[in-house]
Amino acid sequence: MSRSRTRSTALHRHTADWSAKRRILAVTAVIAVLVTVAGLAAYFTGRGEQASSPSAPSAPAQPSAPPSAGKDGDPTPGRGSVAAPPQISDPLAYGKAAAAMLWSYDTRTTSRDQQLAGMRAWMTDEAKYSDWSGVQAQVPDPVLWSRMRDNAQHATAQITQATFPSAFKQALADDPAALTEAYIYAVTATGKQTIRWKGGGGGAEDRSVTLAVQCRPSADCTLVSIAPLVAP
Repeated sequence: MSRSRTRSTALHRHTADWSAKRRILAVTAVIAVLVTVAGLAAYFTGRGEQASSPSAPSAPAQPSAPPSAGKDGDPTPGRGSVAAPPQISDPLAYGKAAAAMLWSYDTRTTSRDQQLAGMRAWMTDEAKYSDWSGVQAQVPDPVLWSRMRDNAQHATAQITQATFPSAFKQALADDPAALTEAYIYAVTATGKQTIRWKGGGGGAEDRSVTLAVQCRPSADCTLVSIAPLVAP
C-alpha cells in the first residue's frame, strides 16, 4: 500500500477519538428505543476499544447529489466540496446521503476548516443528542490534511443501499411508541468509495457504516452520530 493510500484512509479511521461522555449523550435516544435490545445499543455506546483498531470499518465518499456550487460552478464559499444536507424526511434516504457525505472529500478545492463546516451543517441542533465530536473525528488533523492536499487527494462514493439494522426493526416492532421520544433511527448504509491522487494513483473499496439519524415529524432529517461498528 502506498504512502498516499495510507494517508487517504485517515478520513474513516478516527472514531477512536470519541470521548465516552459525548458518545453516551449522543445516543441517549437510540438507547431508549433499544432498551431491550442490547446488541445494537452496544454499537453506539460500548465498543470504542474495537473502533481504535486499524481495521475498524468506520466512515468517509461522494454525495448522491453533486456538491453545492456557486455562481460559476465553484464550490460554495465556506463549504468547499461538501454537499449541502438534503431537505428530506426519509431516514433511509438521509442515511444514504449522509454516508456519501462522510465518505467524500476533495483536498484540491476544500480546506480542512471548510470540510468541518460542511459536515457540521448536517448535524442535529439538539445538543442533548448531537455527537459532533465523534463526527468531526472523521477528518484528519491539519498536518495530515495538508499532506493529502499536496497529493491532490480526493474521494467520491456510490451508495448502493440503506437499511434499518435488524435489532432496531425488532425493537420498534416490540415497542413502536419508543421512537416518539426523539425520533432517532439507526441506519446502516453500504457502498463503494473511490480515492484518487495526483499521478493517476487511486483505488476503490467497499464501505459500510451505521448512523444515528434524527427525523422528527414535519422536519428535515439530521445526523446524530456514527457507530464505531456496523450493525447488520
